[in-house]
Amino acid sequence: AQVQESGGGLVQPGGSLRLSCAASGFTLDYYAIGWFRQAPGKLREGVGCISGRSGFTHYADSVKGRFTISGDNAENTVWLQMNSLKPEDTAVYYCAMKYPWYGNDCSDEYDYWGQGTSVTVSS
Repeated sequence: AQVQESGGGLVQPGGSLRLSCAASGFTLDYYAIGWFRQAPGKLREGVGCISGRSGFTHYADSVKGRFTISGDNAENTVWLQMNSLKPEDTAVYYCAMKYPWYGNDCSDEYDYWGQGTSVTVSS
């Protein structure tokens, strides 16, 4: 069982990217997915999360209104849509899963972590 991110790359300020978190080895039904990022020289920070059971989402203040998390249980995938990107969004982005998770909110702990995908916002 694992999760794997994809979709990173280089984008200009103001642009958009959509990251994917694909789960394999289990079925996305009762789960929580968290998105995190780590910029060079900085600590890892939470970006947002989703509860598979309720669809509840939560976002860090720094990305609220610009980033959206959604999931498709049939495709075993969760996406992080990132709009209006800023240079300070440059980081390696990770998804992590808590499985199973029966809560209607997000988990505080995650069991499965991806390898990360790099996002660079620069002109």
